[in-house]
Amino acid sequence: MNNEKISKHLSQLADLLEFTGANSFRLRAYRNGSRIIKELPESIVSMIEANQDLTKLDGIGKGVAEKCHELVSSGRLKQLDEILETVPKTVLDLLNVPKLGPKKCAALFNELGIQSLDQLKAACEAQQVRLLSGFGAKTEEAILQGIAIAVLANERILWAHADKIAKDLESHMSSCSAVRQSEFAGSYRRGKETVGDLDLLVDSDDSQTVMDHFGKYEEITSVIVRGETKMSVRLENEFQVDLRVVPQESFGAALQYFTGSKDHNVLIRGRAKQMGLKVNEWGVFDLNDTEESRVAGRTELEVYELLDLPLFPPEIREARRELDWAEKSELPHLIELADIQGDLHMHTTATDGKASIEEMAEAAKAIGLNYIAITDHSQRVSMANGLTPDRLLEQWKKIDQINANRTDDFVILKGIECDILEAGGMDLPDEVLAQGDFIIASVHYGQNQPRQQITDRIIGAIENPHVSMIAHPTGRLLNKREAYDVDIDAVFQAAKANHKMVELNANPVRLDLNDIHLLAAKTHGIPVVINTDAHRTLGLSNMRYGIKQARRGCLCVADVANTLPLAEFLKALHR
Repeated sequence: MNNEKISKHLSQLADLLEFTGANSFRLRAYRNGSRIIKELPESIVSMIEANQDLTKLDGIGKGVAEKCHELVSSGRLKQLDEILETVPKTVLDLLNVPKLGPKKCAALFNELGIQSLDQLKAACEAQQVRLLSGFGAKTEEAILQGIAIAVLANERILWAHADKIAKDLESHMSSCSAVRQSEFAGSYRRGKETVGDLDLLVDSDDSQTVMDHFGKYEEITSVIVRGETKMSVRLENEFQVDLRVVPQESFGAALQYFTGSKDHNVLIRGRAKQMGLKVNEWGVFDLNDTEESRVAGRTELEVYELLDLPLFPPEIREARRELDWAEKSELPHLIELADIQGDLHMHTTATDGKASIEEMAEAAKAIGLNYIAITDHSQRVSMANGLTPDRLLEQWKKIDQINANRTDDFVILKGIECDILEAGGMDLPDEVLAQGDFIIASVHYGQNQPRQQITDRIIGAIENPHVSMIAHPTGRLLNKREAYDVDIDAVFQAAKANHKMVELNANPVRLDLNDIHLLAAKTHGIPVVINTDAHRTLGLSNMRYGIKQARRGCLCVADVANTLPLAEFLKALHR
Protein backbone atom coordinates (compact mmCIF):
# COMPACT_ATOMS: atom_id res chain seq x y z
CA MET A 1 0.00 0.00 0.00
CA ASN A 2 1.30 3.45 -0.87
CA ASN A 3 -0.05 7.01 -1.03
CA GLU A 4 -1.16 6.67 -4.62
CA LYS A 5 -3.18 3.52 -3.89
CA ILE A 6 -4.71 5.01 -0.75
CA SER A 7 -5.70 8.10 -2.75
CA LYS A 8 -7.24 5.96 -5.48
CA HIS A 9 -9.28 3.91 -2.99
CA LEU A 10 -10.61 7.04 -1.29
CA SER A 11 -11.52 8.64 -4.62
CA GLN A 12 -13.27 5.49 -5.78
CA LEU A 13 -15.17 5.27 -2.49
CA ALA A 14 -16.30 8.89 -2.87
CA ASP A 15 -17.51 8.26 -6.43
CA LEU A 16 -19.47 5.16 -5.49
CA LEU A 17 -20.96 6.80 -2.40
CA GLU A 18 -22.14 9.68 -4.58
CA PHE A 19 -23.45 7.11 -7.05
CA THR A 20 -25.54 5.59 -4.27
CA GLY A 21 -26.72 8.98 -2.99
CA ALA A 22 -24.68 9.19 0.21
CA ASN A 23 -24.13 12.24 2.40
CA SER A 24 -22.33 14.99 0.49
CA PHE A 25 -20.24 15.96 3.53
CA ARG A 26 -18.58 12.54 3.61
CA LEU A 27 -17.98 12.69 -0.13
CA ARG A 28 -16.14 15.96 0.18
CA ALA A 29 -14.07 14.63 3.07
CA TYR A 30 -12.97 11.55 1.11
CA ARG A 31 -12.27 13.51 -2.08
CA ASN A 32 -10.31 16.14 -0.20
CA GLY A 33 -8.43 13.42 1.67
CA SER A 34 -7.67 11.64 -1.61
CA ARG A 35 -6.20 14.79 -3.13
CA ILE A 36 -4.14 15.65 -0.04
CA ILE A 37 -2.69 12.15 0.30
CA LYS A 38 -1.83 11.95 -3.41
CA GLU A 39 0.20 15.16 -3.11
CA LEU A 40 1.71 14.33 0.28
CA PRO A 41 5.53 13.94 0.22
CA GLU A 42 5.49 11.78 3.38
CA SER A 43 4.43 8.12 3.25
CA ILE A 44 1.12 7.40 5.00
CA VAL A 45 2.36 3.86 5.69
CA SER A 46 5.49 5.18 7.39
CA MET A 47 3.45 7.64 9.44
CA ILE A 48 1.12 4.89 10.63
CA GLU A 49 4.05 2.59 11.44
CA ALA A 50 5.53 5.44 13.51
CA ASN A 51 2.19 5.85 15.34
CA GLN A 52 1.79 9.41 14.07
CA ASP A 53 -1.66 10.99 14.28
CA LEU A 54 -2.90 11.41 10.71
CA THR A 55 -5.51 13.93 11.79
CA LYS A 56 -2.64 16.35 12.44
CA LEU A 57 -2.32 16.62 8.67
CA ASP A 58 -4.18 19.64 7.35
CA GLY A 59 -7.43 18.49 5.74
CA ILE A 60 -7.38 14.91 7.11
CA GLY A 61 -10.24 14.16 9.49
CA LYS A 62 -11.02 11.19 11.70
CA GLY A 63 -12.99 9.32 9.02
CA VAL A 64 -10.25 9.57 6.40
CA ALA A 65 -7.59 8.62 8.98
CA GLU A 66 -9.55 5.49 9.90
CA LYS A 67 -9.83 4.52 6.22
CA CYS A 68 -6.05 4.95 5.84
CA HIS A 69 -5.41 2.65 8.81
CA GLU A 70 -7.82 0.06 7.36
CA LEU A 71 -6.11 0.15 3.96
CA VAL A 72 -2.63 -0.14 5.43
CA SER A 73 -3.59 -3.03 7.71
CA SER A 74 -5.76 -5.04 5.30
CA GLY A 75 -5.18 -3.66 1.83
CA ARG A 76 -8.93 -3.21 1.35
CA LEU A 77 -11.87 -1.04 2.39
CA LYS A 78 -14.80 -3.00 3.78
CA GLN A 79 -17.24 -0.21 2.88
CA LEU A 80 -16.01 -0.18 -0.73
CA ASP A 81 -16.36 -3.96 -0.99
CA GLU A 82 -19.91 -3.76 0.39
CA ILE A 83 -20.94 -1.18 -2.21
CA LEU A 84 -19.43 -3.27 -5.02
CA GLU A 85 -21.59 -6.18 -3.86
CA THR A 86 -24.67 -4.17 -4.78
CA VAL A 87 -23.29 -2.21 -7.74
CA PRO A 88 -21.77 -4.00 -10.76
CA LYS A 89 -18.06 -3.31 -11.04
CA THR A 90 -18.56 -2.33 -14.70
CA VAL A 91 -20.32 0.82 -13.43
CA LEU A 92 -16.83 2.12 -12.61
CA ASP A 93 -16.16 2.20 -16.35
CA LEU A 94 -18.98 4.71 -16.78
CA LEU A 95 -17.15 7.10 -14.47
CA ASN A 96 -14.30 7.26 -17.00
CA VAL A 97 -16.57 8.95 -19.55
CA PRO A 98 -15.69 12.69 -19.58
CA LYS A 99 -18.32 14.96 -18.02
CA LEU A 100 -20.31 11.96 -16.80
CA GLY A 101 -20.12 12.27 -13.02
CA PRO A 102 -21.44 9.86 -10.38
CA LYS A 103 -24.92 11.47 -10.21
CA LYS A 104 -25.49 11.16 -13.95
CA CYS A 105 -24.11 7.62 -13.86
CA ALA A 106 -26.60 6.80 -11.12
CA ALA A 107 -29.46 8.18 -13.23
CA LEU A 108 -28.39 6.05 -16.19
CA PHE A 109 -28.12 2.98 -13.96
CA ASN A 110 -31.37 3.47 -12.06
CA GLU A 111 -33.58 4.69 -14.91
CA LEU A 112 -32.20 2.85 -17.94
CA GLY A 113 -30.42 -0.07 -16.27
CA ILE A 114 -27.13 0.92 -17.90
CA GLN A 115 -24.12 -0.71 -16.26
CA SER A 116 -21.52 -0.96 -19.03
CA LEU A 117 -19.99 1.16 -21.78
CA ASP A 118 -21.53 -1.04 -24.48
CA GLN A 119 -25.00 -0.53 -23.00
CA LEU A 120 -24.37 3.21 -22.69
CA LYS A 121 -23.33 3.45 -26.34
CA ALA A 122 -26.43 1.54 -27.46
CA ALA A 123 -28.71 3.79 -25.38
CA CYS A 124 -27.12 6.94 -26.81
CA GLU A 125 -27.41 5.65 -30.37
CA ALA A 126 -31.08 4.85 -29.70
CA GLN A 127 -31.51 8.42 -28.37
CA GLN A 128 -32.79 7.16 -25.02
CA VAL A 129 -30.36 9.11 -22.86
CA ARG A 130 -31.56 12.53 -24.04
CA LEU A 131 -35.00 11.76 -22.63
CA LEU A 132 -33.72 11.64 -19.04
CA SER A 133 -34.06 14.70 -16.84
CA GLY A 134 -30.86 16.77 -16.82
CA PHE A 135 -29.42 15.27 -20.01
CA GLY A 136 -30.66 16.43 -23.44
CA ALA A 137 -29.43 15.92 -26.99
CA LYS A 138 -26.13 17.79 -26.58
CA THR A 139 -25.24 15.86 -23.43
CA GLU A 140 -26.10 12.61 -25.17
CA GLU A 141 -23.84 13.52 -28.09
CA ALA A 142 -21.01 14.48 -25.73
CA ILE A 143 -21.38 11.17 -23.86
CA LEU A 144 -21.26 9.24 -27.11
CA GLN A 145 -18.04 10.99 -28.08
CA GLY A 146 -16.59 10.43 -24.62
CA ILE A 147 -17.19 6.67 -24.63
CA ALA A 148 -14.20 6.18 -26.93
CA ILE A 149 -11.99 7.90 -24.35
CA ALA A 150 -13.37 5.71 -21.57
CA VAL A 151 -12.75 2.56 -23.62
CA LEU A 152 -9.17 3.67 -24.26
CA ALA A 153 -8.69 4.42 -20.56
CA ASN A 154 -9.66 0.81 -19.82
CA GLU A 155 -7.28 -0.56 -22.43
CA ARG A 156 -4.23 1.70 -22.10
CA ILE A 157 -2.58 3.48 -19.19
CA LEU A 158 -0.36 6.57 -19.20
CA TRP A 159 3.33 5.97 -19.93
CA ALA A 160 4.14 7.52 -16.56
CA HIS A 161 1.93 4.95 -14.81
CA ALA A 162 3.47 2.10 -16.81
CA ASP A 163 6.90 3.44 -15.88
CA LYS A 164 6.12 3.14 -12.18
CA ILE A 165 5.02 -0.46 -12.67
CA ALA A 166 8.12 -1.21 -14.75
CA LYS A 167 10.47 0.28 -12.14
CA ASP A 168 8.74 -1.70 -9.37
CA LEU A 169 8.93 -4.93 -11.38
CA GLU A 170 12.54 -4.24 -12.24
CA SER A 171 13.33 -3.95 -8.54
CA HIS A 172 11.45 -7.18 -7.82
CA MET A 173 13.22 -9.16 -10.56
CA SER A 174 16.68 -7.85 -9.62
CA SER A 175 16.79 -10.23 -6.65
CA CYS A 176 16.37 -13.32 -8.84
CA SER A 177 19.78 -14.98 -9.26
CA ALA A 178 18.67 -16.81 -12.42
CA VAL A 179 18.32 -13.49 -14.33
CA ARG A 180 21.41 -12.52 -16.35
CA GLN A 181 19.87 -9.41 -17.89
CA SER A 182 16.38 -8.04 -18.44
CA GLU A 183 14.73 -5.27 -20.43
CA PHE A 184 11.22 -3.99 -21.03
CA ALA A 185 10.18 -3.86 -24.68
CA GLY A 186 7.06 -2.87 -26.64
CA SER A 187 5.35 0.51 -26.69
CA TYR A 188 6.66 1.25 -23.20
CA ARG A 189 10.27 1.12 -24.38
CA ARG A 190 9.40 3.23 -27.41
CA GLY A 191 7.91 5.84 -25.06
CA LYS A 192 4.37 5.88 -26.43
CA GLU A 193 2.22 8.23 -24.38
CA THR A 194 -0.13 5.38 -23.42
CA VAL A 195 0.75 1.72 -22.96
CA GLY A 196 -1.50 -1.30 -23.49
CA ASP A 197 0.66 -3.87 -21.67
CA LEU A 198 4.23 -4.47 -20.56
CA ASP A 199 6.61 -6.88 -22.27
CA LEU A 200 9.43 -8.02 -20.01
CA LEU A 201 12.32 -9.94 -21.60
CA VAL A 202 14.69 -11.93 -19.42
CA ASP A 203 17.95 -13.59 -20.43
CA SER A 204 18.24 -16.83 -18.47
CA ASP A 205 18.92 -20.56 -18.77
CA ASP A 206 16.43 -21.33 -15.99
CA SER A 207 13.02 -20.17 -17.12
CA GLN A 208 11.10 -21.95 -14.37
CA THR A 209 13.00 -20.23 -11.57
CA VAL A 210 12.53 -16.89 -13.31
CA MET A 211 8.78 -17.44 -13.70
CA ASP A 212 8.43 -18.65 -10.11
CA HIS A 213 10.09 -15.46 -8.91
CA PHE A 214 8.02 -13.31 -11.28
CA GLY A 215 4.85 -14.94 -9.94
CA LYS A 216 5.65 -13.70 -6.42
CA TYR A 217 5.26 -10.05 -7.47
CA GLU A 218 2.72 -8.73 -4.97
CA GLU A 219 0.59 -6.82 -7.50
CA ILE A 220 -0.34 -9.95 -9.48
CA THR A 221 -4.00 -10.90 -9.08
CA SER A 222 -4.20 -13.69 -11.65
CA VAL A 223 -2.05 -15.76 -13.99
CA ILE A 224 -3.46 -15.76 -17.51
CA VAL A 225 -1.10 -18.37 -18.94
CA ARG A 226 2.19 -20.04 -18.04
CA GLY A 227 4.24 -22.09 -20.47
CA GLU A 228 7.83 -23.19 -20.82
CA THR A 229 9.26 -19.75 -21.52
CA LYS A 230 6.32 -17.34 -21.41
CA MET A 231 4.06 -16.21 -18.58
CA SER A 232 1.26 -13.65 -18.74
CA VAL A 233 -0.31 -12.12 -15.64
CA ARG A 234 -2.86 -9.53 -14.73
CA LEU A 235 -2.14 -6.95 -12.07
CA GLU A 236 -4.43 -5.43 -9.46
CA ASN A 237 -5.45 -2.66 -11.88
CA GLU A 238 -6.25 -5.22 -14.63
CA PHE A 239 -3.05 -4.29 -16.49
CA GLN A 240 -1.32 -7.17 -18.27
CA VAL A 241 2.38 -8.02 -18.09
CA ASP A 242 3.97 -10.61 -20.39
CA LEU A 243 7.24 -12.25 -19.35
CA ARG A 244 9.41 -13.98 -21.96
CA VAL A 245 12.54 -15.90 -21.03
CA VAL A 246 15.03 -16.19 -23.88
CA PRO A 247 18.54 -17.65 -24.25
CA GLN A 248 21.53 -15.32 -24.18
CA GLU A 249 22.33 -15.78 -27.87
CA SER A 250 18.83 -14.49 -28.77
CA PHE A 251 18.35 -11.73 -26.22
CA GLY A 252 19.28 -8.82 -28.53
CA ALA A 253 17.17 -10.15 -31.39
CA ALA A 254 14.20 -10.67 -29.07
CA LEU A 255 14.60 -7.17 -27.66
CA GLN A 256 14.66 -5.69 -31.15
CA TYR A 257 11.69 -7.77 -32.29
CA PHE A 258 9.43 -7.17 -29.29
CA THR A 259 10.30 -3.48 -29.02
CA GLY A 260 8.82 -2.95 -32.48
CA SER A 261 7.05 -1.09 -33.84
CA LYS A 262 5.46 -3.62 -36.19
CA ASP A 263 5.94 -1.22 -39.10
CA HIS A 264 9.60 -0.68 -38.22
CA ASN A 265 10.13 -4.43 -38.06
CA VAL A 266 8.55 -4.89 -41.47
CA LEU A 267 11.18 -2.54 -42.90
CA ILE A 268 13.95 -4.36 -41.05
CA ARG A 269 12.82 -7.79 -42.27
CA GLY A 270 12.50 -6.49 -45.83
CA ARG A 271 16.03 -5.09 -45.73
CA ALA A 272 17.36 -8.35 -44.30
CA LYS A 273 15.71 -10.38 -47.06
CA GLN A 274 17.36 -8.20 -49.73
CA MET A 275 20.71 -9.02 -48.10
CA GLY A 276 20.07 -12.77 -48.03
CA LEU A 277 19.28 -12.75 -44.32
CA LYS A 278 16.31 -13.50 -42.08
CA VAL A 279 15.53 -11.61 -38.88
CA ASN A 280 13.16 -12.85 -36.17
CA GLU A 281 13.00 -12.94 -32.37
CA TRP A 282 15.61 -15.72 -32.25
CA GLY A 283 18.33 -13.96 -34.19
CA VAL A 284 19.65 -13.06 -37.62
CA PHE A 285 20.09 -16.05 -39.92
CA ASP A 286 22.05 -16.46 -43.16
CA LEU A 287 19.64 -17.74 -45.83
CA ASN A 288 22.53 -18.72 -48.08
CA ASP A 289 23.47 -21.41 -45.61
CA THR A 290 21.46 -24.61 -46.03
CA GLU A 291 21.01 -24.86 -42.26
CA GLU A 292 20.12 -21.18 -41.78
CA SER A 293 22.95 -20.58 -39.35
CA ARG A 294 22.56 -17.83 -36.77
CA VAL A 295 24.97 -14.97 -37.44
CA ALA A 296 23.79 -12.42 -34.87
CA GLY A 297 21.33 -11.97 -32.01
CA ARG A 298 23.11 -11.51 -28.67
CA THR A 299 22.68 -7.72 -28.74
CA GLU A 300 20.54 -5.23 -30.61
CA LEU A 301 23.68 -3.48 -31.85
CA GLU A 302 24.84 -6.76 -33.39
CA VAL A 303 21.51 -7.19 -35.18
CA TYR A 304 21.45 -3.69 -36.67
CA GLU A 305 25.16 -3.62 -37.57
CA LEU A 306 24.81 -6.82 -39.60
CA LEU A 307 22.15 -4.98 -41.63
CA ASP A 308 24.47 -1.98 -42.10
CA LEU A 309 22.23 0.11 -39.87
CA PRO A 310 22.84 2.16 -36.71
CA LEU A 311 21.34 1.27 -33.36
CA PHE A 312 18.11 3.26 -33.62
CA PRO A 313 16.86 4.92 -30.44
CA PRO A 314 13.70 2.98 -29.48
CA GLU A 315 11.57 6.16 -29.53
CA ILE A 316 11.95 6.66 -33.29
CA ARG A 317 11.32 3.08 -34.42
CA GLU A 318 8.00 3.95 -36.04
CA ALA A 319 8.75 3.50 -39.78
CA ARG A 320 8.62 7.24 -40.39
CA ARG A 321 12.01 8.58 -41.47
CA GLU A 322 14.52 6.56 -39.47
CA LEU A 323 15.77 4.35 -42.32
CA ASP A 324 16.06 7.29 -44.71
CA TRP A 325 18.06 9.19 -42.10
CA ALA A 326 20.28 6.14 -41.58
CA GLU A 327 20.93 5.75 -45.32
CA LYS A 328 22.04 9.40 -45.51
CA SER A 329 24.02 9.19 -42.24
CA GLU A 330 21.68 11.85 -40.85
CA LEU A 331 20.22 9.98 -37.89
CA PRO A 332 19.44 12.72 -35.33
CA HIS A 333 21.19 12.87 -31.97
CA LEU A 334 18.08 13.07 -29.81
CA ILE A 335 17.67 15.42 -26.88
CA GLU A 336 18.40 14.17 -23.35
CA LEU A 337 17.24 15.34 -19.93
CA ALA A 338 20.66 16.78 -19.12
CA ASP A 339 20.36 19.18 -22.08
CA ILE A 340 17.56 21.20 -20.45
CA GLN A 341 18.69 24.46 -18.83
CA GLY A 342 15.39 26.13 -17.94
CA ASP A 343 11.73 25.44 -17.19
CA LEU A 344 9.36 28.16 -18.35
CA HIS A 345 5.88 27.14 -17.20
CA MET A 346 5.04 26.68 -13.52
CA HIS A 347 2.61 27.91 -10.88
CA THR A 348 2.89 29.11 -7.29
CA THR A 349 0.66 29.69 -4.28
CA ALA A 350 -0.35 33.00 -5.87
CA THR A 351 -2.85 30.95 -7.93
CA ASP A 352 -3.27 27.17 -7.84
CA GLY A 353 0.29 26.09 -7.04
CA LYS A 354 1.46 24.55 -3.77
CA ALA A 355 4.84 26.27 -3.36
CA SER A 356 6.16 29.81 -3.21
CA ILE A 357 8.32 31.52 -5.84
CA GLU A 358 11.40 30.96 -3.71
CA GLU A 359 10.58 27.28 -3.15
CA MET A 360 10.07 26.63 -6.86
CA ALA A 361 13.34 28.41 -7.64
CA GLU A 362 15.36 26.47 -5.08
CA ALA A 363 13.86 23.16 -6.23
CA ALA A 364 14.68 24.00 -9.85
CA LYS A 365 18.23 24.94 -8.97
CA ALA A 366 18.63 21.72 -6.97
CA ILE A 367 17.92 19.60 -10.06
CA GLY A 368 20.44 21.52 -12.15
CA LEU A 369 18.37 24.18 -13.91
CA ASN A 370 19.81 27.65 -14.47
CA TYR A 371 16.61 29.63 -14.96
CA ILE A 372 12.83 29.39 -14.66
CA ALA A 373 9.79 31.49 -15.46
CA ILE A 374 6.99 31.89 -12.92
CA THR A 375 3.79 31.74 -14.95
CA ASP A 376 0.73 31.80 -12.73
CA HIS A 377 -2.76 31.92 -14.23
CA SER A 378 -4.39 35.16 -15.36
CA GLN A 379 -7.67 36.52 -13.99
CA ARG A 380 -10.00 34.61 -16.37
CA VAL A 381 -9.15 31.40 -14.53
CA SER A 382 -11.10 32.49 -11.49
CA MET A 383 -11.31 28.97 -10.02
CA ALA A 384 -7.51 29.10 -9.66
CA ASN A 385 -7.53 32.61 -8.19
CA GLY A 386 -6.04 33.98 -11.42
CA LEU A 387 -3.98 37.16 -11.21
CA THR A 388 -5.45 40.59 -11.91
CA PRO A 389 -3.15 43.19 -13.49
CA ASP A 390 -2.36 44.72 -10.10
CA ARG A 391 -1.58 41.37 -8.45
CA LEU A 392 0.58 40.33 -11.40
CA LEU A 393 2.62 43.52 -11.35
CA GLU A 394 3.08 43.11 -7.62
CA GLN A 395 4.33 39.55 -8.17
CA TRP A 396 6.75 40.73 -10.86
CA LYS A 397 8.06 43.39 -8.49
CA LYS A 398 8.70 40.65 -5.93
CA ILE A 399 10.54 38.54 -8.54
CA ASP A 400 12.79 41.51 -9.32
CA GLN A 401 13.58 41.80 -5.61
CA ILE A 402 14.31 38.07 -5.28
CA ASN A 403 16.65 38.17 -8.28
CA ALA A 404 18.42 41.23 -6.92
CA ASN A 405 19.04 39.49 -3.60
CA ARG A 406 20.38 36.24 -5.06
CA THR A 407 24.08 35.54 -4.70
CA ASP A 408 24.25 33.01 -7.54
CA ASP A 409 23.64 33.05 -11.31
CA PHE A 410 20.18 31.47 -11.13
CA VAL A 411 17.51 33.74 -12.69
CA ILE A 412 13.73 33.87 -12.31
CA LEU A 413 11.91 35.31 -15.31
CA LYS A 414 8.70 37.27 -14.90
CA GLY A 415 5.92 35.43 -16.68
CA ILE A 416 2.21 34.73 -16.83
CA GLU A 417 0.01 32.04 -18.37
CA CYS A 418 -2.43 34.45 -19.95
CA ASP A 419 -5.75 33.08 -21.17
CA ILE A 420 -6.88 33.57 -24.73
CA LEU A 421 -10.44 34.81 -24.22
CA GLU A 422 -13.41 33.02 -25.78
CA ALA A 423 -14.18 36.04 -27.99
CA GLY A 424 -10.51 36.42 -28.90
CA GLY A 425 -7.81 38.65 -27.47
CA MET A 426 -5.76 38.34 -24.32
CA ASP A 427 -6.98 38.25 -20.74
CA LEU A 428 -4.64 41.06 -19.64
CA PRO A 429 -3.89 44.48 -21.19
CA ASP A 430 -0.95 44.85 -23.55
CA GLU A 431 0.60 47.53 -21.36
CA VAL A 432 0.83 44.94 -18.56
CA LEU A 433 2.07 42.06 -20.74
CA ALA A 434 4.77 44.33 -22.17
CA GLN A 435 6.43 44.46 -18.75
CA GLY A 436 6.95 40.70 -18.52
CA ASP A 437 9.87 38.53 -19.67
CA PHE A 438 8.00 35.45 -20.88
CA ILE A 439 4.31 35.56 -21.77
CA ILE A 440 2.44 32.30 -22.32
CA ALA A 441 -0.89 32.25 -24.15
CA SER A 442 -3.25 29.34 -23.61
CA VAL A 443 -6.83 28.18 -24.11
CA HIS A 444 -8.73 27.01 -21.03
CA TYR A 445 -12.30 28.00 -21.94
CA GLY A 446 -14.42 27.68 -25.05
CA GLN A 447 -12.76 24.44 -26.06
CA ASN A 448 -15.89 23.21 -27.84
CA GLN A 449 -15.98 26.16 -30.21
CA PRO A 450 -15.87 25.51 -33.98
CA ARG A 451 -12.48 24.74 -35.54
CA GLN A 452 -12.05 28.09 -37.25
CA GLN A 453 -12.97 30.06 -34.15
CA ILE A 454 -10.45 28.28 -31.90
CA THR A 455 -7.80 28.51 -34.61
CA ASP A 456 -8.42 32.25 -35.04
CA ARG A 457 -8.18 32.79 -31.29
CA ILE A 458 -4.79 31.06 -31.10
CA ILE A 459 -3.43 32.80 -34.19
CA GLY A 460 -4.61 36.12 -32.76
CA ALA A 461 -2.55 35.41 -29.64
CA ILE A 462 0.46 34.43 -31.75
CA GLU A 463 0.22 37.76 -33.57
CA ASN A 464 0.23 39.68 -30.28
CA PRO A 465 3.75 41.17 -30.05
CA HIS A 466 4.00 40.46 -26.33
CA VAL A 467 3.20 36.72 -26.48
CA SER A 468 6.24 34.44 -26.34
CA MET A 469 4.75 30.96 -26.60
CA ILE A 470 1.53 28.98 -27.03
CA ALA A 471 1.07 26.49 -24.17
CA HIS A 472 -0.41 22.97 -24.52
CA PRO A 473 -1.57 23.91 -28.05
CA THR A 474 -4.27 21.24 -28.54
CA GLY A 475 -5.67 21.11 -25.00
CA ARG A 476 -5.90 17.34 -24.79
CA LEU A 477 -5.84 15.32 -21.57
CA LEU A 478 -4.82 11.71 -22.20
CA ASN A 479 -7.56 9.18 -21.41
CA LYS A 480 -9.75 12.09 -20.25
CA ARG A 481 -10.32 14.65 -22.99
CA GLU A 482 -9.77 14.77 -26.72
CA ALA A 483 -7.83 17.63 -28.27
CA TYR A 484 -9.99 20.56 -29.27
CA ASP A 485 -10.63 20.97 -32.98
CA VAL A 486 -7.82 23.26 -34.14
CA ASP A 487 -6.04 23.70 -37.46
CA ILE A 488 -2.58 22.93 -36.11
CA ASP A 489 -0.94 23.52 -39.51
CA ALA A 490 -2.32 27.06 -39.58
CA VAL A 491 -1.09 27.57 -36.01
CA PHE A 492 2.40 26.39 -36.99
CA GLN A 493 2.46 28.65 -40.04
CA ALA A 494 1.51 31.63 -37.86
CA ALA A 495 4.11 30.68 -35.23
CA LYS A 496 6.82 30.52 -37.89
CA ALA A 497 5.77 33.80 -39.51
CA ASN A 498 5.68 35.60 -36.16
CA HIS A 499 8.81 33.95 -34.70
CA LYS A 500 6.92 32.45 -31.75
CA MET A 501 7.58 29.32 -29.75
CA VAL A 502 5.28 26.35 -29.09
CA GLU A 503 5.18 24.24 -25.97
CA LEU A 504 5.64 20.57 -25.33
CA ASN A 505 3.84 20.33 -22.00
CA ALA A 506 5.58 17.58 -20.03
CA ASN A 507 2.69 16.87 -17.67
CA PRO A 508 2.18 13.11 -18.26
CA VAL A 509 -1.56 13.65 -18.65
CA ARG A 510 -1.00 16.24 -21.38
CA LEU A 511 2.18 15.53 -23.39
CA ASP A 512 0.90 18.21 -25.70
CA LEU A 513 2.17 18.52 -28.44
CA ASN A 514 2.06 14.89 -29.59
CA ASP A 515 4.95 13.23 -31.42
CA ILE A 516 3.57 13.86 -34.92
CA HIS A 517 3.05 17.55 -34.17
CA LEU A 518 6.56 17.80 -32.73
CA LEU A 519 8.05 16.35 -35.89
CA ALA A 520 6.03 18.89 -37.89
CA ALA A 521 7.26 21.76 -35.68
CA LYS A 522 10.84 20.53 -36.18
CA THR A 523 10.29 20.45 -39.95
CA HIS A 524 8.89 24.02 -39.89
CA GLY A 525 11.84 25.20 -37.81
CA ILE A 526 9.59 26.38 -34.97
CA PRO A 527 11.37 26.46 -31.56
CA VAL A 528 9.84 24.05 -29.07
CA VAL A 529 9.96 24.71 -25.32
CA ILE A 530 9.63 21.68 -23.03
CA ASN A 531 7.97 22.74 -19.77
CA THR A 532 6.69 20.88 -16.74
CA ASP A 533 3.64 23.03 -15.93
CA ALA A 534 4.58 22.21 -12.33
CA HIS A 535 2.13 23.14 -9.58
CA ARG A 536 4.46 21.95 -6.80
CA THR A 537 8.18 21.32 -6.47
CA LEU A 538 7.80 17.60 -7.19
CA GLY A 539 6.11 18.52 -10.46
CA LEU A 540 9.45 19.72 -11.81
CA SER A 541 10.37 16.05 -12.25
CA ASN A 542 7.76 15.85 -15.04
CA MET A 543 10.50 17.07 -17.39
CA ARG A 544 11.61 13.47 -18.01
CA TYR A 545 8.20 12.68 -19.52
CA GLY A 546 8.51 15.64 -21.84
CA ILE A 547 11.97 14.51 -22.92
CA LYS A 548 10.63 11.05 -23.74
CA GLN A 549 7.90 12.64 -25.87
CA ALA A 550 10.41 14.98 -27.51
CA ARG A 551 12.58 12.03 -28.50
CA ARG A 552 9.54 10.40 -30.11
CA GLY A 553 9.14 13.62 -32.08
CA CYS A 554 12.81 13.30 -33.17
CA LEU A 555 13.78 16.56 -31.45
CA CYS A 556 17.44 17.43 -31.01
CA VAL A 557 19.06 20.07 -28.81
CA ALA A 558 18.85 22.61 -31.63
CA ASP A 559 15.07 22.15 -31.85
CA VAL A 560 14.40 22.96 -28.18
CA ALA A 561 14.79 26.58 -27.05
CA ASN A 562 15.24 25.93 -23.35
CA THR A 563 18.42 23.97 -23.94
CA LEU A 564 20.05 27.36 -24.52
CA PRO A 565 21.91 29.32 -21.82
CA LEU A 566 19.73 32.17 -20.56
CA ALA A 567 21.43 34.93 -22.55
CA GLU A 568 21.05 32.99 -25.79
CA PHE A 569 17.50 32.01 -24.91
CA LEU A 570 16.54 35.66 -24.42
CA LYS A 571 18.12 36.56 -27.76
CA ALA A 572 16.13 33.80 -29.45
CA LEU A 573 13.01 35.01 -27.65
CA HIS A 574 13.44 38.59 -28.82
CA ARG A 575 14.06 37.47 -32.38
